[in-house]
Amino acid sequence: MWEAASNAMYGLLSTIHNFVGSWGLAVIVLTLLVRLLLHPLNHKQLVSMQKMQKLQPRIKMLQEKYKDDKEGLSRETMALYKENKVNPAAGCLPLLVQLPILILLFRVLMNSDFGGASFLGITLEGSVLTTMAEALGVVAAEGTNIGFMTVVKAIMANPSGLASFGLYGPNLLLLGLIIFVTWYQQRMSSTGNPQMAMMNWFMPVFMGFICLSLPGGVMLYWGASSFIGVGQQWWVLHKTSQEGKPTLYKDNPTKSKED
Repeated sequence: MWEAASNAMYGLLSTIHNFVGSWGLAVIVLTLLVRLLLHPLNHKQLVSMQKMQKLQPRIKMLQEKYKDDKEGLSRETMALYKENKVNPAAGCLPLLVQLPILILLFRVLMNSDFGGASFLGITLEGSVLTTMAEALGVVAAEGTNIGFMTVVKAIMANPSGLASFGLYGPNLLLLGLIIFVTWYQQRMSSTGNPQMAMMNWFMPVFMGFICLSLPGGVMLYWGASSFIGVGQQWWVLHKTSQEGKPTLYKDNPTKSKED
C-alpha cells in the first residue's frame, strides 16, 4: 500500500514539476493544494482553539470550585464546551491527516533520484545532518545513516569544515525558520493560557530535533505549510476578537445539595 501511495505521490510531484520546472516549486504547489484541501478542517480547529482560549477564565473557576471533585469538574467542563460548541479534540485531526503526506514525501525524496535538485540553495534530498556531514568530510558507511552525534564528533575533529557554509547553510537556515514559526504559532495559541506556556519552548525544540534528519524537501513542505498556517491563524484570531464573548454557561454551575 505504501509503495503504491509513494508512486502516486511521485507521479503528482512529477506532474507539477512539468508545469513549474522546479522540484522546489513543485513541493510548494503541493503544499498549497494540501492546505486548500484541508482548509475546512484547519479553520474549524483554529476557531475551536480560539474559543477554548476565551473559556480559560471560566475553566479556571471550575477547577477551583471542583478541586476535590474530579468527576464534577469533568462533567461541568464538558457541559461548558458543549454550550459553546467547542471540540477539545478538533486540533488533532488536521495534523493526523497531514502525517501520511509527510511520510509519503519523505519516502519519495529518500528513494527517488532528483539529480541533486535544490531550491534557493536548499538541498531537497539532503538533511541538515547529511549536508553538514558533507561539509565536514564525513562519509556514511553503506546502509547506515548520519546521526546527530556523528556530526557533533566531526565538528570537534574538523571545525574548519564548517567554513563550507554553502553546503549546509540553506538547510540550516530553513530549520531555524521552522523552529521560529513553530514557536510563534505556539505563542499565538497559548495567549491567555498559562498552562500552555511550557509548550512554547518544548514544541520548537522538539520540531527542530525531528527536522534535523528530514530531507530538505520535507522541511520545505512543513515550513511553507507552517507559514500559511500562521496567516490563517492570524486571520481567525482577528475575526474572533471582534466577536462577542463566549457563553460562560447559561446557568452558573453550582453544586447540588447532594454534592
